[in-house]
Amino acid sequence: MNTAVRPQGCTNFKLRQLMRRIARHYDAELARTGLKTTQYSLLSHVLHLGPLRPVDLAREMGLTPSTLTRNLQPMLAAGWLEMAEGPDARSRLVSITQAGRDKRSEAQRRWRAAQEGLNALLGIERVGALHALIDDSLALLTAGDEEPQEEHDA
Repeated sequence: MNTAVRPQGCTNFKLRQLMRRIARHYDAELARTGLKTTQYSLLSHVLHLGPLRPVDLAREMGLTPSTLTRNLQPMLAAGWLEMAEGPDARSRLVSITQAGRDKRSEAQRRWRAAQEGLNALLGIERVGALHALIDDSLALLTAGDEEPQEEHDA
């Protein structure tokens, strides 16, 4: 006999509601540096993986190429990232500039403050349990799924 309590309400709605709250928390901290969370993520990926082709960056970040192009434009204009010629005439490589490294370093301090604030609000045990539940759920949901999932600016 199954005595488990069935979840009530819409899981999608509940997750989106939680995500909006958490995103606002991180966005408020990162806004002090002039960055959005998506821009911080982009700088971090290029720092750790670059220089690399935009198509490879999009794949690593789980973005479509068109979304990546939209997100790259303000970063290139600000001088935090640069696009240079690749190994052949048709390819380009994205890399981080010194200004981008400095901006990411500044933003990383704010990101840490946001994480520590969330740990304090929710409790470190709850945050750890949330991470484990998310990781397990993602593993189950993405088994065999090779399509990149679209991320959007907050």
